[in-house]
Formats: sequence, C-alpha cells, structure tokens
Amino acid sequence: MTPMAQILIVEDERDLVDLLQFNLRQAGHETSFAQDGEQALERIKERVPDLVLLDLMLPDISGTEICKQLKTSPRTKHVPVIMVTARSEEIDRVVGFELGADDFVTKPFSVRELLLRIKAVLRRGPSGEADSLQDKVGPVRVDADAHRAYVGAEEIQLTALEFKLLATFMSRVGCLQPRETLLRDVWGFSTGLQTRTVDTHVKRLREKLGEARDLIETVRGAGYRMIDPSEK
Repeated sequence: MTPMAQILIVEDERDLVDLLQFNLRQAGHETSFAQDGEQALERIKERVPDLVLLDLMLPDISGTEICKQLKTSPRTKHVPVIMVTARSEEIDRVVGFELGADDFVTKPFSVRELLLRIKAVLRRGPSGEADSLQDKVGPVRVDADAHRAYVGAEEIQLTALEFKLLATFMSRVGCLQPRETLLRDVWGFSTGLQTRTVDTHVKRLREKLGEARDLIETVRGAGYRMIDPSEK
C-alpha cells in the first residue's frame, strides 16, 4: 500500500483544487495547494512536499520554470513532479520530461487514473530506479549522487532525462530494453508518447557518449541494449 504522502497541488482553478484535495485525502494523503507559481515556491520553502502536482499554465511563473527550479535545487531535486495541463501536444510532454518531470497528465483526466499515476511515481522512490546501478561500463562512469556522467576522464553534459536514460541502461547492462519499457521506466509513461521519442533521445545520448556510443546497441525490431566490453 502506498504510504501517506504530503502532496502540493499547484493549480489556479479552485474547483479542480477542491476536487483533487478531496480525492487525495480520501486516498490517505495530506495536501496543500498554491494558486500561482510564487505561492508554490513559498510553500516549498516552508516545507518540502513528497510530490508536486504542477499545472503547466499558471498566471505568473510558468510550470516549466517551477519544475526547472525544483529539479536543479539540491534541496528539492528528489521531489517527484507530475505535470498537469490542458496541453496535449507531444512536444510539451518532451519539454517537461527534459526538465526532469516524472509524469504528465493531460486535462481532462480521470481522477482514478491520476491516483494510480501518483501511486506509481511514489513507489519508484526518489531516484526512480529500482535496479542496482552499475556505476562503470567500459569508459562510461556515472556518479548518481552528484548527477554527473563521464567518458574516460571527461565529464559529459546531460539533461536530466538523458542522465536517467543512461542510468537505466547502466542498471540493466546486457538486457534488452524494448522502447515501450524505456517509455514506462524513463518517461514514466505507458501510453501517449510515440516510440520515436525514445529513438531521438537515444541518438542524442549516443552523440554525447562519443567514443563510447557503440556500447548502446540497437536490437533491430526490438529495442536497445547496453553491452559491457569486459564481458565480450
């Protein structure tokens, strides 16, 4: 059973806030809310929540800017963020995930579906990874605590999503990762994003890995796999 969580709702539609608070409290969670971005940042200063439900369209600061601030601050980078918005375009989801959002729900949504998504995100824990991370594969090394990645002695600059994708591969070395599995475990989405999103991000990650790009293999018609050259 999901433990009780303190959830901050950042939403300017008061009727929706009331609906969400009622259902979240019925599910055993504690809630607070903010009606704009400035108020949300003040609430977070007072108390770091266990999860943030964040509307993308706010009257002052954009939801993407708030997400960026949360995910770049050492104090709050571990806090899961579920973006809630009326926008449905794929690009908005991709931007949100690039900033480190853990999931994305489009209005209008089913409250039951939202509760299930919250449960899934809380289960994943702060890191979002249930597998044991292998911190070095060939010349590639990751420092999970510092959120840094290296090829040889050189640090490579990764977005939050690219780092999560690399960490997922390094947690499952030698195992096939279908695109649908990566969508679920990296993006936190089982449906709604097309698999070309995965291909695009794997391509970008490979480019940044440079000499180590071939450690991520394409398994034709199936997905991707990271190989350990020491095991060949």
